[in-house]
Amino acid sequence: MRVTVRVPAKINVVLRVGPPRADGFHDLATVFHAVSLFDDVTADDVADGTGVRLTLDGPYARGLAADESNLAVRAAHALASAAGVAADVRLRVHKSIPVAAGLAGGSADAAGVLLACNRLWGLHWPVPRLTEVAATLGSDVPFSVLGGTALGTGRGERLEPVRVGGELHWVLAVADGELSTPEVYRRLDEIRADAGPPELPSGVVAAMERADAPAVAASMANDMEAAALSLRPSLRSTLDAGRAAGALAGIVSGSGPTCVFLAPDGPGAAALAQVLSASAPCRTTEVVTGPAVPTVHVAS
Repeated sequence: MRVTVRVPAKINVVLRVGPPRADGFHDLATVFHAVSLFDDVTADDVADGTGVRLTLDGPYARGLAADESNLAVRAAHALASAAGVAADVRLRVHKSIPVAAGLAGGSADAAGVLLACNRLWGLHWPVPRLTEVAATLGSDVPFSVLGGTALGTGRGERLEPVRVGGELHWVLAVADGELSTPEVYRRLDEIRADAGPPELPSGVVAAMERADAPAVAASMANDMEAAALSLRPSLRSTLDAGRAAGALAGIVSGSGPTCVFLAPDGPGAAALAQVLSASAPCRTTEVVTGPAVPTVHVAS
């Protein structure tokens, strides 16, 4: 049997970050939103005792380790351990989501492995049970299993789905290089005054439910943006270029360095991407829509 999962990237429409906790993490209040940029995760049956084998390809696979340090491999072992089954599977990940870019590319791969092996190994666990395993792997992994749109609290692992009543149009401006999420958190704690408990803006949920792009734009915010700009000042030029080119709003996505812009419609997104590609200091642009969800295909 072969199971292939297309798993989407995520953006944070809003990301509010509380002060550091005793365990070193931060409480979050965020609106996760999955968008139509996908990694493809394939899981194949193998002989008993083979273990977990991973191969990587695609435009963003270069330089990634395919060993036990890879989150996809760790996800296979975590699910096997939780289910009490042997961790025997051949995995292939086609990387179209940039790495360390604020788009949860590694989390998407881990989620794809959980969804694929859940079917391959005949577990048929419901999504809430899979998200319990996902939460042991990383703060963004539970949402990557779920997809769509959701409010995230705690470290981001406590989710409340939001039903979006239409399609939103986005442009991702993917920067050269990477930003380390722990480094951005450390910089955030260095540069800001005492932070209170994180709270979402009033009205953002209703705006998402209506897919009201101007109202969503008015709520977009990211507490980590100042830290990301401190570490990568060139991102300010990208944000300025997008806003000047007609984006309804633009912010750094998560810990960056990708910048995400909300457009009024599909043609507006295409025009915005063209301007950014010509004028902004970014590696590439991606025109995407949301919400998106993981899809599972089974072949015997």
